[in-house]
Amino acid sequence: MIAAFELGGFEVLLILIVLPLFLAISGFWIWMLVSAITNKGLADGEKVGWVIAIALLHFIGALLYLFIGYPKRNAPPIVI
Repeated sequence: MIAAFELGGFEVLLILIVLPLFLAISGFWIWMLVSAITNKGLADGEKVGWVIAIALLHFIGALLYLFIGYPKRNAPPIVI
């Protein structure tokens, strides 16, 4: 006999809202982490700092990088 599987309100909320939101935030986090690693407009020390900040602060670190570190992408590299 096959058991019927019913979805309650919590499961529907989880599947339709929380799961896509989690996937979008995770994708954004990975995108910002890869961007920080490959950003040629950052000096080596800045790059390491951003990678550590994004890795430790997760979504908040990725947002900070997006607004502060990401615009340097097209800038020439800083040579000291």
